[in-house]
Parts: sequence; structure tokens; C-alpha cells
Amino acid sequence: MKPIDENKEFEYRGTIYNGFLMLAINLLLIPAVMAALFITASDYEAVWLWVCAAVLFIVFCIMLGGYIIQQPNHARVMIFFGKYRGTFRNAGYFWVNPFMNAKKISLRIRNMDIQPIKVNDKVGNPVMIGMVLVWKVKDTYRAVFDIDSENPIQAALAGTATAQTAAKPDALESFVRIQSDAALREVTGQFAYDSEGTTGDEVTLRGGSHEIVELLEDKLNERLAMAGIEVVEARLNYLAYAPEIAAVMLRRQQASAIIAAREKIVEGAVSMVKMALQELKDEEVVELDEERKASMVSNLLVVLCADEPAQPVVNTGTLYN
Repeated sequence: MKPIDENKEFEYRGTIYNGFLMLAINLLLIPAVMAALFITASDYEAVWLWVCAAVLFIVFCIMLGGYIIQQPNHARVMIFFGKYRGTFRNAGYFWVNPFMNAKKISLRIRNMDIQPIKVNDKVGNPVMIGMVLVWKVKDTYRAVFDIDSENPIQAALAGTATAQTAAKPDALESFVRIQSDAALREVTGQFAYDSEGTTGDEVTLRGGSHEIVELLEDKLNERLAMAGIEVVEARLNYLAYAPEIAAVMLRRQQASAIIAAREKIVEGAVSMVKMALQELKDEEVVELDEERKASMVSNLLVVLCADEPAQPVVNTGTLYN
């Protein structure tokens, strides 16, 4: 992937005034305009007063476009006739140059649920995997200027900068969603779903959540850095076999569980038989030859390893009949 250029974002150093102070000055222009109009109404030859009234009215209208209200964890990207002038991050009520295009962008943490997608794991099994992504804008310059936020349909219908600005959050989230999908596919293809068919120490999607999450966050940061976005957290929230192989894999898992259980049962049965023979020998309860020992071992293993309770048979004859 192409390396990211140096950070082009910087703080806005232009003039910004307190919004309440400029509002008071703006309101004072109203009586000034009215006074000029009143004087010109009685003296039609005072052309300069007409000019002053018109100028004051124009200044009043222009000043109305300079007020901005900025909440915490929001920023304004200042653009003056197409040139980037910096990013303003202070919260409050301000007045800026009305000819300055102050594009608003949120710096707050956002949450996104990436719906489960079908991906082939390392061994080729189709799996469904989804994640929850927590992200935020870190570089406002890249988020505004490096991502195409214009919506052609809205721009054609509205033809205003408002439609383009309104499309920006959708375009940014769409970019994050698409890149997250690509990163999730890339990471998933490097690991098997479970340990079946792999070495014992190999990381799997089911067992290696910590390692996989770290790798996923690195891949996401690598992909989203071009848009000035930082990944706060990424967590897998859904993992399952694809529907077309889910039934087969379930039977395989059941068979593996049965085999593991049988191994445990046999291991316990052998230890119990060994203990029984040793106790009989130590306590000198009965002397058994090798044939009787084999018969006893066989009977005990059948009783201990059987799925159903064994039906006892009482021998009323001798030991050998």
C-alpha cells in the first residue's frame, strides 16, 4: 500500500471574534440604518446618506453569515476561496469572516456494526464473520479533502454546497465500511476457523481472538489512515460456518466431541480396572489366574464404557462354570 504523506493539517490562525460581541455590533447597525433612512427622507439631496444607509445595510446582511456555534469534539475546516486556512477546534459561539467556508466535521467517537460477510478461511471453508468497529476522525484535512464527499444525484437536484456538505458523513461512513470489509476479508483468509486440519500451536479464528483483533486493528488503521481516520477498537461479534456447510461441520464437531469423550471414558475405565486388580491382589481377596483376570478386565470395561446401564448376571455355579 502506498505510504501516507506527511500531515497537512494545522490550526487555524486567522481572526475569530466573540460571537456575542459581534452580535451586539451587528444589532447596532439596525438603528444606524434607520437613522440614515429617516434623515434622507427629509432631505432628498443628501445622496451620501443614501449611500451610507445602503452600505450599512449590506454590511449588516454580510455579517449575519459569519456566526458559528461549535460544540465540544467538533471542528471547522476553514476554506477561503478554495484554499485551506486551517482547522478551528475551540467550542463556543464565534464570528468569522463571512466569506470563509467553515465546513463542520465531527471528532467524536463513532460506532459501526459491520454485518456478517461470507469469507473463505485459510483452509478454504466458507465462514460468516462480522465485527464492531469504533473509530473517529483524527486528521480533518484528509477527511475533508482526500475523500470524495460529493453526491452526484443530490448535487444535480440541489445544486448547492449544502447538499454536498450533507453528503459528507455518508461518504465518510461508506468509505470506512468498504475498507473495513476489505480488511476483514484479508485477515480472515490468514487463519483457519478452528484447529481441525491445522497444527496444535496455530492461531485460529475461534481461539486466537487477541492476536486476530490486534492484526485486524493494524490492517484497519493502515487502510483508513489515508482518510485521516483512527481506529479506536475493533472486535469480532459474529463467527460461524456458512449455511451451506454448517450442518456438515456440526456433525464433524459432534463426532470430535464424542471421540474426545470416549477417550476420556476409556482412560478412566482403564485406571479403575487397574486399581481394582491391584486392590484385590493387595488385600488377598481372591487369587485370579491370567484367564480370569482377562475375563474380569473385559467385564469391567464393558460396564464402565457402556452407554446403557449393564444388566448384572449372577453366577450360581463355580468360578469356572
